Amino acid sequence: TLPSSLLRKDAQRGRRRITNARILGTTPQYLKVKNLALHRGRFLTDTDLHVTANVAALGAGASKRLFGYEDPLGKDVLLGTNAYRVVGVLKDQSSGSEQPGAVGHANLNNDIYIPITAARRRFGELQMIVRAGSMEFERTQLSEITLTVANETLVSQTAEMARTLLEKKHPRGNDFELQVPLELLRQAEQEKRIWNLVLGSIAGIALLVGGIGIMNIMLATVTERTREIGIRRALGARRRDITAQFLVETTVLSSTGGLLGIVVGIAIPLVVTSASEIETYLSWWSVVLAFGISVATGIMFGMYPARRAAMMDPIEALRHE
Repeated sequence: TLPSSLLRKDAQRGRRRITNARILGTTPQYLKVKNLALHRGRFLTDTDLHVTANVAALGAGASKRLFGYEDPLGKDVLLGTNAYRVVGVLKDQSSGSEQPGAVGHANLNNDIYIPITAARRRFGELQMIVRAGSMEFERTQLSEITLTVANETLVSQTAEMARTLLEKKHPRGNDFELQVPLELLRQAEQEKRIWNLVLGSIAGIALLVGGIGIMNIMLATVTERTREIGIRRALGARRRDITAQFLVETTVLSSTGGLLGIVVGIAIPLVVTSASEIETYLSWWSVVLAFGISVATGIMFGMYPARRAAMMDPIEALRHE
């Protein structure tokens, strides 16, 4: 069982500020249960909880926004009106790896983690609620509890037990939400498949249109250079020499387009990341794969114009005006 308390406070380091940042008061087990990994330093410890230490671990995005390229370890950040010493930084969680418990939640990269005991003591446990014109204060112990089970077959049973217990403890009404990871994972996987299908279809159509465009350009080039082809054939050039010449030109054309696409593909995520809180991830293998597909498409669609040029009758080519 993993308890956690979600707070919304401004986080500040010098002139850098995160307005209404997600601050999680939690326990040392959070890292393991949520399948997160440390990049530098350490996470919260049992000693931090016991002594109510003013320490914090930062998500990769929060660290970048508050410290830039400065080393945050050992430095203080202001959470609300309280100073917290940074003891660790988590790894970037935007690589697309599965994060159990993170499905359907906010971007984990921007979270800030403090001991749950410190969250209760420094920020209190009272929540102001307005009902029918009256103002009441409710004691809020926790904002989230994460349960782990030994295997997937126990998930549904555990979820029903948790729901029954919460309904007994909350007689005022259904003021809680129960999220089952299996259902969220299935929904996320279905959405991912749909997006992959849509993006794959768009990419396929773009490749087809681009390939046809290259083929038309090369066919026009072959027609314009018919006499040149005839002269080369008359001087002893073999058909495979003509084929190789036009395939090289096609490869250069498609490679140039591929390089321009790579530049745009790298620039767009950088602009999106700098202009918003969305964390983007670029894998180099996808860049290499995209460039290879671009070159292969050019060669495939350039083969017909190259073979057409090679199969020309030299005499007829020399007569061409």
